[in-house]
Amino acid sequence: MSEDIVLQVEGLTQRFGHGEQAMTALDDVSLDVRRGQTLGLVGESGSGKSTLARAVLLMRRPTAGRIDFDGADVTNLRGPALRRHRRRVQMVFQDPNDSLDPRFTIARSVAEPLIAAGVRTGARRGRILESLERVGLPSDVVARYPHEFSGGQRQRIAIARAMVAEPEFVVLDEPTSALDVSVQAQVLNLLVRLQEETGVTYLFITHNLSVVHHMAHRVAVMHDGRIVESGSGEQVMTAPRHPYTQGLLESMPVLYRT
Repeated sequence: MSEDIVLQVEGLTQRFGHGEQAMTALDDVSLDVRRGQTLGLVGESGSGKSTLARAVLLMRRPTAGRIDFDGADVTNLRGPALRRHRRRVQMVFQDPNDSLDPRFTIARSVAEPLIAAGVRTGARRGRILESLERVGLPSDVVARYPHEFSGGQRQRIAIARAMVAEPEFVVLDEPTSALDVSVQAQVLNLLVRLQEETGVTYLFITHNLSVVHHMAHRVAVMHDGRIVESGSGEQVMTAPRHPYTQGLLESMPVLYRT
């Protein structure tokens, strides 16, 4: 693996069920994500994007294939080795209403990755406040609860939680699709700024090519569990080769086309 590649997936296959009833959600998927960059993973609902994300995060064991992270095979990690690996990767989910426990204060929610990493209570507060400040939230939010905030603010809290342990790699699963259009650009710009400041690597999952054009250095297009096209964002947006990608572009509002 090249030193500038942080994640490499080779021949990843995911099947559910057995025999004639088996469903193939991922079919021999291969891709890589370069350090400090964003790979946009694009496709319609049901194309396999979220299944791939969960496989990459080792939330689900693939049926076949290999996942390398920072030059090491992590496909079959278990126990303490898996817990150590998970300190290096985080995820921001589509809907912050589902990802933030309503019973927890903001401080407790943001602290979750630190607790999992074994960071002592006394050392957590400063890191929590710093992470919240990075996403544009004041320190006085720590004692409040998720229902007291708008959708955009809740997603900022979810991003603060993902970034608090200084991960190397973050999966962003449709992080703006549940937000009002008026705040989507703000959250996207926040993610770009955090990447510039920290050097974090993103896998950005979306069905929206206009979002990818704003965020991604490279793009991979998924259809029926396969990668049907990949390349630079500019290449995929201006000269798509696969009919499926061409169809996605045709469905975009004219305002967003290049």
